[in-house]
Amino acid sequence: MAGIIGWGAYIPKYRITAETIAKVNNDSAPAIKSGLGLTEKSVPGKDEDTVTISTNAARNALLRADINRKEIGAVYIGSESHPYAVKPSSSIVAEALDIGNQYMAVDTEFACKAGSATIQINAGLVDSKMINYGLSIGSDTSQAEPGNALEYSAAAGGAAFIIGKNEEAIATLDYTCSFTSDTPDFWRRAMQPYPSHAGRFTGEPAYMKHVIGATELILEKSKMKISDFKYVVFHMPNGKFPLIVAKKFGVTNEQIEPGLIVKKIGNTYSGSSLLGLSCVLDIAKPGDKILMTSYGSGSGSDSFIFTCTKKIADAQKKARTTDDYVNRKKYLEYPEYAKHMATIH
Repeated sequence: MAGIIGWGAYIPKYRITAETIAKVNNDSAPAIKSGLGLTEKSVPGKDEDTVTISTNAARNALLRADINRKEIGAVYIGSESHPYAVKPSSSIVAEALDIGNQYMAVDTEFACKAGSATIQINAGLVDSKMINYGLSIGSDTSQAEPGNALEYSAAAGGAAFIIGKNEEAIATLDYTCSFTSDTPDFWRRAMQPYPSHAGRFTGEPAYMKHVIGATELILEKSKMKISDFKYVVFHMPNGKFPLIVAKKFGVTNEQIEPGLIVKKIGNTYSGSSLLGLSCVLDIAKPGDKILMTSYGSGSGSDSFIFTCTKKIADAQKKARTTDDYVNRKKYLEYPEYAKHMATIH
């Protein structure tokens, strides 16, 4: 199958702490942090949106791929927060990257797995020889109604992956599968500024059922065991859910912690599992195997198995790491944060 030729991340520098939000909402910050398993989240700048985040992440991916960008034949961006209802983000990003005009482009939506789905699409296009390279991006400036529990976790960031031929890959895509059902745990109707969610229903019948289902399916297909993987990444709506799934499968802390970026920046929705993958690619060694399972409300999960090649070591040096962006911080007070989010919505 196809593989990852280059990858890149981008996270805005602004942050707001759980304490700052809790003070305004008259909530208990210790209870929030304990319940969600996170302490702060990333916030988009006033001039940042899904397009700018995608563009920056894609530029890092191009640095690592070291290819002729004019050979990119498809650009797909998955997001819940495309800046336009009718006008693609993908064409704006492609123009900013100067890849020419001979490419397929579309924006995808499937809640938080809209980005991982584009990796499957581009892998199919590469394997069928319809394109040489495809650009897959998951990026969001996540929406949350002020005062809602989601406000503590809904964050901003994204990751980009260039998919190409197996022999060029820094990580080969060995297996992929999906697990999908009509489970309405989280939704946002047209013209509504903020999403709604079904509370505790979002856990067991939604997230758990699909992430566990997709992971069991790919282990069955590949005939592999959890112990075969150096790193494991599950979608991260908060810091607790992925650890519950990890415990069920016997995933160790050494396998899950390197990609558990939600604890540092919150839930970047379509960028969540992909930023976790970016984290582990930043530190992986040749031969390391990676299992990633995404999740999107509504509901579905995509699961992937990657194997890192000898090319990964050189690629790691060519662009900023995910942690470089995690550690670049400027904290906001609530009035500043509200102004930043007002420009997005």
